[in-house]
Amino acid sequence: MTAPKVRICRLRPESDADLPLPTYQTAEAAGVDLHAGNVDPLVLGPGDRALVPTGFALAIPAGWEAQIRPRSGLALKKGITIPNSPGTIDSDYRGEVQIIVLNAGQETFIIHRGDRIAQMVIAPAHQAVFEEAQSLEETARGPGGFGHTGV
Repeated sequence: MTAPKVRICRLRPESDADLPLPTYQTAEAAGVDLHAGNVDPLVLGPGDRALVPTGFALAIPAGWEAQIRPRSGLALKKGITIPNSPGTIDSDYRGEVQIIVLNAGQETFIIHRGDRIAQMVIAPAHQAVFEEAQSLEETARGPGGFGHTGV
């Protein structure tokens, strides 16, 4: 599969030139780090959530999406997560990439400008064709849902 070309545009180049653009931290990383673009420190108490700007917009090719995910270190050490993970950025969205951040930890957490707050993965996204049916074929699982195989 050929890597998609994703165009990126700084929305406030005169004031956001200090913010790093998304970059892969290792040669085989699946996700790029996203940096907080807030001007003032953002204080999140336990249970608080906020929308954090990144300062850029994307042009994702048709047939692809950007998935926004928590950074594992922040989630483990501080309880900082993305409540709608993975968040999806559709290929036709051209607004600022903003991250919904939740402090699920027990201590206040402060997001400073430039902090790495989330990661983004570019992934294929196919649109399905839905076909109405009167019934569905049987499977071994059947209608078994949440917890049906035990704890």
